[in-house]
Amino acid sequence: MRCGEKCFYVTIEKGNETKDITVNARTTAEARKTVRSVYGRETTVLFVRRKNKTLPKNHSL
Repeated sequence: MRCGEKCFYVTIEKGNETKDITVNARTTAEARKTVRSVYGRETTVLFVRRKNKTLPKNHSL
């Protein structure tokens, strides 16, 4: 982990699947960039939230 990184919950959609993953990054933009570099450019990023923020009740990780 680099200095200043935070943990983000990222919800992505690839094909017809929705997946929740965690990413360490300094900003939300960097988290999106990391996800796209790992899962490909055709991946759609739906949500990016910081780990210490509360998640909706129907959201499961």
